[in-house]
Amino acid sequence: MPTTKLTLISHPFCPFVQRAAIVLLEKGVAFERIDVDLIDKPEWFLALSPTGKLPLLTVERQDGRDAILFESMVICEYLEETQGGGKLYPEDALSRARQRAWIEYGTATLADTWQFLNAEDRETADAKRAAFRGRLERLEEVLEQGPYFAGSTFGMVDAVYAPLLRYFDLIDPAVTQMIFHGLPRVGRWREALALRESVIAAVGRDCGQRFKQHLAEHQALLAE
Repeated sequence: MPTTKLTLISHPFCPFVQRAAIVLLEKGVAFERIDVDLIDKPEWFLALSPTGKLPLLTVERQDGRDAILFESMVICEYLEETQGGGKLYPEDALSRARQRAWIEYGTATLADTWQFLNAEDRETADAKRAAFRGRLERLEEVLEQGPYFAGSTFGMVDAVYAPLLRYFDLIDPAVTQMIFHGLPRVGRWREALALRESVIAAVGRDCGQRFKQHLAEHQALLAE
């Protein structure tokens, strides 16, 4: 097992950060976590991040200088390739490629999710809710018997979708029930991910409170 020091530059409920945190926890890797205020980004962070976005992973090298990795899936792939613990991708090349494709789909799904959750007007909320529901219907078609995306083994696809599905535990249950109604496989998947130890530990205990505060500050309809 590598003993390289790893530091995750983070935010309390950013879904892209959560991907990396879940993978680190699944791998059983010791790491430090430093949260950044995205409203008032510190200069040291902007100096490290080429995009000004999270997450970042700093990797201590033998010469004492840190290598900086950015983009959540780049970080996750690096951890998969360099760390021990259970493998998060299948050995079969075709299955692995298929899962990577659904990870890309997950990133687009997250965009619809985030716009729905933060919608300030009914027209936008309705359009993005419909778009998100459509994406869930496609996932319902490809999910296996579960409890995870590819069956009994937790994998990289699960690490990607767990953060966005988590948000629906934090909003009005009636809204969540309406969106997920009639999607039994997605529903079971969501429940299994919510119970996964790495998914729980990827955020702080105050995640729900922070997220509700975020919705209120952005005057989202769901904050009402």
